[in-house]
Amino acid sequence: MNPNEAGGRIHSTDPFAVPDSAKSPVRRLRGRFAAPVTIWTTPGPAGLTVSSTVVADGDPGRILGLIDEESDFWDAVLSSGVFAVVPLTPADRQLADRFAGLMPAPGGLFATGEWRQTAYGPVPAEASTWVGCRLDSNRPCGWAVLVEGLIESTEIGTSASPLVHYRGRYTELA
Repeated sequence: MNPNEAGGRIHSTDPFAVPDSAKSPVRRLRGRFAAPVTIWTTPGPAGLTVSSTVVADGDPGRILGLIDEESDFWDAVLSSGVFAVVPLTPADRQLADRFAGLMPAPGGLFATGEWRQTAYGPVPAEASTWVGCRLDSNRPCGWAVLVEGLIESTEIGTSASPLVHYRGRYTELA
């Protein structure tokens, strides 16, 4: 079979992937939990793909996520104190890769596509669901920073199928 027949990819597997035998048991366990793929943005602008996101209902509602403390996004959140979180759909795979640093972003993360400016950070113009949050707390957690935000603004639009991260790959719910 021609390698390009496999969805236009040259390799059928990731040639840079760490083999399971070399991964820690915790990392292997994490890979078996399906996680929503989101982008977190903040004024600056800065942004990051985050698949470790939890929403906690309450008064006020909260959002929690594990953020890379060395990211430009984290530095910008510490400065602004606010951020937006957008759940992605299967149509947003390239956007997720760009914000994860896996795909080139000539001109910066926000140079491609249309963006709506909000008080919490840029949001893709076509995103019908997103939340605006105020940074409430943070602490070291594993290799990341556990960030807790108070949900101050919510837009709930159409219920599109979510983009999900599972065992190192994007997938979607059928």
